Amino acid sequence: MSTDRERQLQSDSQDLHQFGYAQQLLRDMGGFANFAVSFTVISILTGAIALFGHGLNFGGPAVNGFGWLIVAAFTMLVAASMAEIASAIPTAGAMYHWAAILGGPGWGWFTAWFNFVGQMATTAGIGYTIAQFAVDLLGWQGQANLLILYAAILVSWGLINHYGIRLVSWANEFSVWYHIAVTLAIMIAFLFFAPRQPVSFLFKTGFTTSKYPYAWAFLVGLLQAQWTITGYDASAHITEETVDPRRNAPWGLFLAVVVSAIFGYGLLVAVTLGIQDLAASAAAANPFIDVAERAFGKWWGSAMDWAIMPAMWCCGLSSITANARMTFAFARDKGMPGWRQWCKVSPKFRTPAHAVWLSVALAFVVALYSGAFNVIASLSTIGLYVSYIIPVVLVLRARLSGKWAELGPWNLGKWGFAINAAAILWTAFICVLFVAPPNERTGYTFGALTVLLTVYYLAGVRGRFEGPKKVGTEEDLLKLEAELSA
Repeated sequence: MSTDRERQLQSDSQDLHQFGYAQQLLRDMGGFANFAVSFTVISILTGAIALFGHGLNFGGPAVNGFGWLIVAAFTMLVAASMAEIASAIPTAGAMYHWAAILGGPGWGWFTAWFNFVGQMATTAGIGYTIAQFAVDLLGWQGQANLLILYAAILVSWGLINHYGIRLVSWANEFSVWYHIAVTLAIMIAFLFFAPRQPVSFLFKTGFTTSKYPYAWAFLVGLLQAQWTITGYDASAHITEETVDPRRNAPWGLFLAVVVSAIFGYGLLVAVTLGIQDLAASAAAANPFIDVAERAFGKWWGSAMDWAIMPAMWCCGLSSITANARMTFAFARDKGMPGWRQWCKVSPKFRTPAHAVWLSVALAFVVALYSGAFNVIASLSTIGLYVSYIIPVVLVLRARLSGKWAELGPWNLGKWGFAINAAAILWTAFICVLFVAPPNERTGYTFGALTVLLTVYYLAGVRGRFEGPKKVGTEEDLLKLEAELSA
């Protein structure tokens, strides 16, 4: 280890002590590794492809031509707003800590639970996507086969997150280059080796297989892009494992969105222009598989689909990593039932092992409950974006009152107010959009969840939950770190 790195690690530990926490987790990730986690969780090869049929059936080609760009532009504003706060408050609690510090323990508690639900639903959506793709390609029949494969995928993620954080870091860095290589290969294949529609086809409006007027159907189809570009809060959740987190975490978070937006659009342009029969592909059980096999034949189309699945697997692996860190941080502050168990750190592997397996178990339960992939996708999108935007609302309030002084080295400067306001308006819009028809079940689920959380908070949490708490004195923190190092 270089002297400079030793000094940086020491500085990072002392910085964490200011928030009252010991360096319990292994701080070993650099800037690229931090970016890689969020880029992998976003995973354009997971979201854009898993919901390719959703977008196609509701809004037709224009959802990819116009819709992706609209969603990407506004999501960058949300990401920039979050990156500024991550630079100011670099702890594993991320949005939960931000909201609690800016607004009080109640704000933090609700933010934590919304993020928790969104994270679990996201992991469920990723795992369910892989299992569904695999059974479709293998020709397996029956829900039992799907669930067995889904459970096996979740367990594989749990084992690696439990026993090998360095392996997780390596897998994420590998995943970045794998995502880019496979995306470029798909783009080249569709653009140069398959029959191609004219460019005007990409912006074709009016096509929908839904019962709704086209304008509304197009908006509903935006779920494809919005669900894809989620999960970038992972960079904030792993700040306690990132070297120089005040700089590396916000850049990792923001650049993950920017790079995903660029490559995701290129991917969708190429695949959309490669659609041979719009109506037939939209009606297929898996529209992306149908498009690929019509363009290249069954063998090469299937090979392309199998090549995508390792990227999806890495996406889920990183999702569990983020889930466990958020759960660990919330439990460390006694914010959830069973907190003593969920905040335990494996002394041998320096990972939040119990939180890892809780994430695995709950992701399986979410998929059993939802009964439909679109419900999982919309529920995870809303849960996450509500947790993303609560701290931004609190920052905007602090800006208006002249109290926002928590500026880290990565900040928005004079553009902060405008960017925060636009991010809030966009999030409010998508939260209404994705609970309206045909996503009523998501609305009922999220509404019921909000009511239950409110009752629980008023009955048993308010006045007791204190929010982020210092683990101990400086001496206590150093003693805990020494014990873990030993």
